[in-house]
Amino acid sequence: MFKRVLSLLDMRDNAPSTAATLERFLHDGIAIDYTLKRSTRRRSITLTVDENGLRVGAPSRASQSRVEALLIRHANWIARKLAEWNARRPPPFAWEPGAAIMTLGTPLVLTPDHSITATTRVGDHLCVVAGAADPVALKEQVTAWLRETAQVWFEQRAAHFSTVLDVRMPRIRLSNAKTRWGSCHPDGRVHLNWRLIQAPPAMIDYVVVHELAHLHEANHSPRFWRRVELVMPDYKERRQALRRESHHYLLA
Repeated sequence: MFKRVLSLLDMRDNAPSTAATLERFLHDGIAIDYTLKRSTRRRSITLTVDENGLRVGAPSRASQSRVEALLIRHANWIARKLAEWNARRPPPFAWEPGAAIMTLGTPLVLTPDHSITATTRVGDHLCVVAGAADPVALKEQVTAWLRETAQVWFEQRAAHFSTVLDVRMPRIRLSNAKTRWGSCHPDGRVHLNWRLIQAPPAMIDYVVVHELAHLHEANHSPRFWRRVELVMPDYKERRQALRRESHHYLLA
């Protein structure tokens, strides 16, 4: 049995030909949610299972029954892959002194310091105000520092790549999205997920280049990817690395 549970916000990356909805089907009595993304440019139905769960890409004209038939046919494979990803998922992050938070791909140990009044990085330590030992207060303090660091870093990388891509320097805003690293808007705004600051610089640069390239091409056409590749020949490797390792950068 299949059921549409809710509509998601537009996930089109500025391409009017695609839209996404959250769907659900039952396999052996277990409900499996998946994101269905339709596109006029897509010719076949694809299934992808990763840290974000099950995603289905389908041509705009593909019937729901055709999608459902494919899911039923591959239900055992889907269930197995989802179980594998769940097993790889790290345990919930413990907000306590001594824990390590990823920043630019490097683990920083949360270290209380009675001599400081603001969060400060010292080598491989992120020194926090000693009074913020409570998990909630510690999370708020570190998250604020990560967001501030992200804003500065993202703006610097956007300034660099806007010159390389020959686009106007966009306004960089931080997003709190749960499933997207970035988005580009027609008015020139670029939103980047602040959690991305936890990833290595090479992965951050890929997302920045990806979004800035949308200022030229508001789609994911071959011409768009050629522009990305011109600036970043190894973009496919960076993209795969981000998809493979992204669960390490969502602790906050």
